[in-house]
Amino acid sequence: MSPENIRISAITVVFIMVLTQLGLIASSALAEDTEQMRQARERMVREQLIERYGFRDNAVLKAMRAVPRHLFIPERERHAAYADRPVPIGYGQTISQPFIVAYMTAIAKVDQDSRVLEIGAGSGYQAAVLAELTEHVYTIEIVSELAKWAEERLLRAGYDTVRVKQGDGYYGWEEFAPFDAIVVTAAAPHIPPSLVQQLKEGGRIVIPVGSPFRTQQLVLVERKGDEVRTRNLMPVRFVPFTREF
Repeated sequence: MSPENIRISAITVVFIMVLTQLGLIASSALAEDTEQMRQARERMVREQLIERYGFRDNAVLKAMRAVPRHLFIPERERHAAYADRPVPIGYGQTISQPFIVAYMTAIAKVDQDSRVLEIGAGSGYQAAVLAELTEHVYTIEIVSELAKWAEERLLRAGYDTVRVKQGDGYYGWEEFAPFDAIVVTAAAPHIPPSLVQQLKEGGRIVIPVGSPFRTQQLVLVERKGDEVRTRNLMPVRFVPFTREF
């Protein structure tokens, strides 16, 4: 091997090591869905969703059992992958508490024929849960590094039907509208009119609404003809809905 090739190989190795440390490439330990991780996931479903919160949507419970949550969390935070709390994923973002993911998915009423838009892909976990219920999942992430990360994690975990876009989720994804459900994973000061316009008749938006870093309301939006109905569901705390200006 020539000196030039040796230098290129060394640079490549260093680059991969840096990406792995940043959580952008899963290590073999992180990528493997071991029996230990499957047992942790089962405990999460049984002890948190069913026993603690009384969650009973069987289709969503099956999805939560199926998705390897630890694959969507940086390795440095993997110890908390199945804990009953949000987990940091970098760039000021978090992966939501398991119950919140399950609850928002259930409220969206997704079935195998649903076309679903997610605003705020984050690490890709919520999109993966939705993809267990339908093949028609579209997700938008404003942070370019997270958009790439989410796409890589989704592919690595086998969710190759999910479409990932980097951009401002405020405007939705008109190319694939209308949607049966829109799930928003960041707190907006108001419900974006463009998302309502991209909702099918009878469709639903689940969105946290309120001020950043304060208690917000999780809101259900339903479109009935020309009428738009909203209903507060529960108090929540989400990271802010960020925009491109």
